[in-house]
Amino acid sequence: MTDPIIIAVPKGRILAEAVPLLERAGITPEPAFADEESRALRFATSNPGIDLIRVRAFDVATFVAHGAAQLGIVGSDVLAEFDYSELYAPVDLGIGHCRLSVAEPADMAETDDPRGWSHVRIATKYPHVTRRHFEARGVQAECVKLNGAMELAPTLGLAPRIVDLVSSGKTLKENGLVEVEVIAEVTSRLIVNRAAFKTRAEVVPLVEAFRRAVEMRDAA
Repeated sequence: MTDPIIIAVPKGRILAEAVPLLERAGITPEPAFADEESRALRFATSNPGIDLIRVRAFDVATFVAHGAAQLGIVGSDVLAEFDYSELYAPVDLGIGHCRLSVAEPADMAETDDPRGWSHVRIATKYPHVTRRHFEARGVQAECVKLNGAMELAPTLGLAPRIVDLVSSGKTLKENGLVEVEVIAEVTSRLIVNRAAFKTRAEVVPLVEAFRRAVEMRDAA
């Protein structure tokens, strides 16, 4: 018996947007999948040949790159940070819209001009993307790696600026920060393990099913 295809889906805000797309692609998860309180990590679907796993966004790319999952849904921010050669991202799913931005305290921003920066110290969970962005501008970026609570870094003196995902900007505002530069617009992509794409016959039809699901949603 062939092992089921595993699709890795991120916990958090993208989950709710991903479920309708999965269903349009003919994959209805078991009810516990949408329950954020559920401690389960692997879930059955309406298709006995497909299971879902629910993991942290950064881990989706790792599971798929190493072949533990054959497909995944992940933000373009994660793909840019890891840049795994084993991943193929054939479909922009058009969900999880946000941006990766540089932010700093509002009072600092009043007199600050990003065009004049030559060296920046930044707290972020995106050190590679951040360094690449600033290197392209001839700015040296010293990155302090954090996995969360980025907004605390300026107020506690860890780093005067942060690079993080921003959607509404509410979290920044509540912590006295403002956006001063957008590094990239972000959406979620369907990713595929390159080896699985070539060796698992079920993968190509699944990619096409997701592509049709996006087209159907956009046409509605």
